[in-house]
Parts: sequence; structure tokens; C-alpha cells
Amino acid sequence: MALAPTQSLVETPSRLFYREAMAVLNRAEVPFLVGGAFAFIHQAGIDKSTKDLDLFARPLDVQRLLEACAAAGYQTELVFSHWLAKIRSPEGFIDVIFNSGNGVATVDDGWFEYATTETVLGVPVRIAPPEETIWSKAFVMERERFDGADVVHLILAHGERLDWQRLLARFGPHWRVLLSHLVMYGFIFPSERSRVPGWVMQDLVKRIDGELSEPDAPEPVCRGTLLSWSQYLGDVLGGAFRDARIRPFGNMSAEEVARWTAADKS
Repeated sequence: MALAPTQSLVETPSRLFYREAMAVLNRAEVPFLVGGAFAFIHQAGIDKSTKDLDLFARPLDVQRLLEACAAAGYQTELVFSHWLAKIRSPEGFIDVIFNSGNGVATVDDGWFEYATTETVLGVPVRIAPPEETIWSKAFVMERERFDGADVVHLILAHGERLDWQRLLARFGPHWRVLLSHLVMYGFIFPSERSRVPGWVMQDLVKRIDGELSEPDAPEPVCRGTLLSWSQYLGDVLGGAFRDARIRPFGNMSAEEVARWTAADKS
């Protein structure tokens, strides 16, 4: 499927800020990837309006990234220690993402190994791979935000070229989340079902079949919190289930979950 980037290059103060910040990081040789709407035009050929720029970085590079931007005169803040920092100027802000809010999709070397080089706002940058973008977006199922359409459009754009083995490995024990999106993809675009290789669906359906003869999981854990920070709180706060985000089930501490839950996300 041919992609046709059409993102407007009309200059605005916020775009000037984004361009200058990316140039600062390039000069400082701090590795980063562009994600979000500015990447989606290259990933899926869809131009989405946006209020900010999303940059992805490995956790070990975040401090150096923030220091480079602070030295350039921007305000910086580590907002959530497990996944998010921000770069601010009077013209706007940039999200620096090094994990997902649920602690599942850590930005690691693989994100950079499979990134592509594109031009964003006139700056040569690397774009987050579609496989890792699908992985991180697949878990966003909030009441006020659902990224399923983004996942479907990425499959539509890249299906035949996706590294499906790597994508399956990314989801690991959360493979049911991937299967749910693939089922919906076939429903949404029935004439394009073959973009998902048959062996992928067969593998995942075989896993479902295998579970039918197995007993329920021994631990009363709720994985709904991996999909929505708010809609399953009643099940894990004083409820009958353990929170799948918190160790040993997930990658977060109870303190990180509490801070993320208490935050104003408007």
C-alpha cells in the first residue's frame, strides 16, 4: 500500500519549537525516535491533527536528553518515573516516552534497530517501527481514548511487510490483546484480510483452543488495568483481584501505579 505523506508544513511557533528541539538532540547525538501523529503520516499515510510532538527514547538516554534540552533553554520535567518526561517552551510541549503508562512497552534497542529514517518538519529523524507502534498502541483502550483504529490502519499499511514473529514476541503473554485487534481488522477490512498471514491467525487461534482444556489461571489477577488505568480500579482496589501492572505480574511498583492513578490526565 503506497503511503502519501501530506502533513502540512505551514510554520507555527509550536512547529518551530519542535524542529529546533529535534535539531538540538541531533547535535547532542542523543538517540531518539519520532512517534505519534508526526510519525503516523509516514507509518500509515494518515495526517492526524496533534497538539504536541511525541519522542521515544530508551530509559538510559532520558536524563541526557533532558539535560541537552535544558541547556538549550527549555523547561524539562520527569513527569512519571516509569514512562514519561516533558520538554516545555512557551510555544508548546514535547512528550518524551520511554515506556507505556502500563509499564509493558519499554523502549529498548529493538525500537532503534528497526526504525526508518524520514524527514519531519525538515529535520532528518528516525521513526518508530510499525511493529513497536502497534505493540504500544494496542493496549490503549480507555473510556476517552481507544487506539484500535491506529492499530488497524498500521496493519492495513504494512501487513505484508510486518515482522510478525517479532510482533508476536513483543506481545508475549499478552497475545490475546493482539488477537483481539486482528479479529477486528478482519471485520473492518474484509477485502484485505490476507494482509495478516494465515499462520499468524492459526497460531493464535490454536492457543485459544489449547486453553479450552486447561483450568483457570491459579492467581486472581485482573489484566484490565493494562488496557485502562481507570475502568478496572474497582476490581483491584479492595476488590477480589490483583493488579496485573504491579510486580510480580507486571513491571510497575505499587507506588508508581498509585501516582499514575492519582494524576490529572485531562
